[in-house]
Amino acid sequence: MNSPLDVLARIRAGRGAPEEPGEQCEMCSEPITDEHQHVVNVEGRQLMCVCRGCYLLFTDSEAQLRYRAVPDRYLVFPDCAVSRADWEALQIPVGLAFFFRNSALGRIVAFYPGPAGATESELDLDAWNTMVDLDPRLGLPAADTEALLIRLPDDDSLEPECYVVPIDSCYEFVGRIRLLWRGFDGGQDVRRYIGEYFGALAHRSRVVPP
Repeated sequence: MNSPLDVLARIRAGRGAPEEPGEQCEMCSEPITDEHQHVVNVEGRQLMCVCRGCYLLFTDSEAQLRYRAVPDRYLVFPDCAVSRADWEALQIPVGLAFFFRNSALGRIVAFYPGPAGATESELDLDAWNTMVDLDPRLGLPAADTEALLIRLPDDDSLEPECYVVPIDSCYEFVGRIRLLWRGFDGGQDVRRYIGEYFGALAHRSRVVPP
């Protein structure tokens, strides 16, 4: 039985250089549009821009492959059981972060946005496991390709916002914040963009009840 990489090798061999200028699939060099899909290089922790055909080769989440397709799934968890004390136990310095399971490392990793882009935070795994025990929905994101995005409001009377989003959306989110960042706290443009992004998530996400 041919592996996905065997299929890619035949595709490459049968194609010359693309006739049209523009972005190309990073696997087979097929021209792709601005709106395209991604796969994750699991070992290298890299996103790759790919055409539809190459994307479909890696959609089996159970297969032991070097690459995994990033799904287009958005979920929201109302009444998310994340308290201020839980968040402080994670030792994340800001009230906004995303978490995903890195299968190459065999553990959950956490990142938060800032002027340098996505900054990794040393995650207290005992504190994380306690949170997942309280709300098992936090363990729903697929390894490597989906992230749990959490925002804690400044007002303690408001509930935290918890979403499952594609990992490429997370990196696009923090990359945009990096470009907009001004001053010590990011500035008005960053706050406006974060509000717009979470507003869009609320409209497109499927509700997963407790």
